Amino acid sequence: MPALVLLGAQWGDEGKGKATDLLGGSVDYVVRYQGGNNAGHTVVVGDQKYALHLLPSGILSPGCTPVIGNGVVVDPSVLLSELSGLNERGVDTSKLLISGNAHIITPYNVTVDKVTERFLGKRKIGTTGRGIGPTYADKINRVGIRVQDLYDESILTQKVEAALDVKNQMLTKLFNRRAIGVEQVVEELLGYADKLAPYVSDTVLVLNQALEQDKVVLFEGGQGTLLDIDHGTYPFVTSSNPTAGGACTGSGVGPTKISRVIGILKAYTTRVGAGPFPTELFDEDGEALRRIGGERGVTTGRDRRCGWFDAVIARYATRVNGLTDFFLTKLDVLTGWEQIPVCVAYEIDGKRVEELPYSQTDFHHAKPVYEMLPGWSEDISRAKSFSDLPKNAQAYVKALEEMSGAPISAIGVGPGRTETIEINSFL
Repeated sequence: MPALVLLGAQWGDEGKGKATDLLGGSVDYVVRYQGGNNAGHTVVVGDQKYALHLLPSGILSPGCTPVIGNGVVVDPSVLLSELSGLNERGVDTSKLLISGNAHIITPYNVTVDKVTERFLGKRKIGTTGRGIGPTYADKINRVGIRVQDLYDESILTQKVEAALDVKNQMLTKLFNRRAIGVEQVVEELLGYADKLAPYVSDTVLVLNQALEQDKVVLFEGGQGTLLDIDHGTYPFVTSSNPTAGGACTGSGVGPTKISRVIGILKAYTTRVGAGPFPTELFDEDGEALRRIGGERGVTTGRDRRCGWFDAVIARYATRVNGLTDFFLTKLDVLTGWEQIPVCVAYEIDGKRVEELPYSQTDFHHAKPVYEMLPGWSEDISRAKSFSDLPKNAQAYVKALEEMSGAPISAIGVGPGRTETIEINSFL
């Protein structure tokens, strides 16, 4: 049963889109299993650059069926806009499948997200303001709107009424905002029903039948391990489970059917939004990484915080995801440094710590312990095999592999689809 999970092993933005697209031509289904349009992927095909916010990267591979699983939260306007944009560029989007059990991001979810974040002031989490968290909260509180509800106006109206009974009290009395009308929301949501109908499916059945027929299914996570609601740097996390376990609950495919779990690692480290970041740089090196690496959020447009590679985080990602392989991206960005620091441990209250501390307080006070590795100056963007890399670049990759606890099976040496060195096949 060839089912693979591909996920971010840091704080997201590791280059999952490139990795998924690389495999897209060899797999039959690519499944987004969590998150919403708060996670972006950039995919470069030839001279064309695509920014995907909600759609699985497999939508750019002609023979692949892209799937939005039940664990995803869907903003219909964003989804339809993204589909329209791809259609205008000649991309066939007709094979897309959307789970009828996926939850809808409603207009009031977006409103609540924005006003709540502003209300928090200095304590804000750094959300994208796209309604992701409030939608997942509605899901857990059992007042959420699902895609299938768009096709029963009576049920839809009852659910919107139930949700707004509480939210309007909060908006008017706590935030001094206007109440949101039930009819207005219902009318807007019903307006999406016919446009989404061709894509809505029982994706749990489709995916399990595909695996029974020996089809290859790739599960694509949004964000990254350290943003997982359970295993990330809480509370500076997303509202879902990007870790490998989330692939099962977010798609309806059991864990015994997963054969490989691939973690995407950037050759350095970045994160977007607030929260602890031990290796973050505030100097010329940090600015250089940001500039050379083009470190700006695909979805948010925000500059990413940049720092050196953190092996402690990589080991943690290996453990909590059960990683079998790594895909190392953006190795080319490090070209030009004489020496490259790598964080091998933390110092916390004068003690050396080599594993991620479970205590939020300890992690906030963690100081990186660096090991210096020799850099390289040669252009590596045309390298086709591991042996084509400069000796120091090879040594850097091998050191990261040893520190991280899983083999590095592919290396990104540029943004393009073909600028990848495959060491071991993922399939």
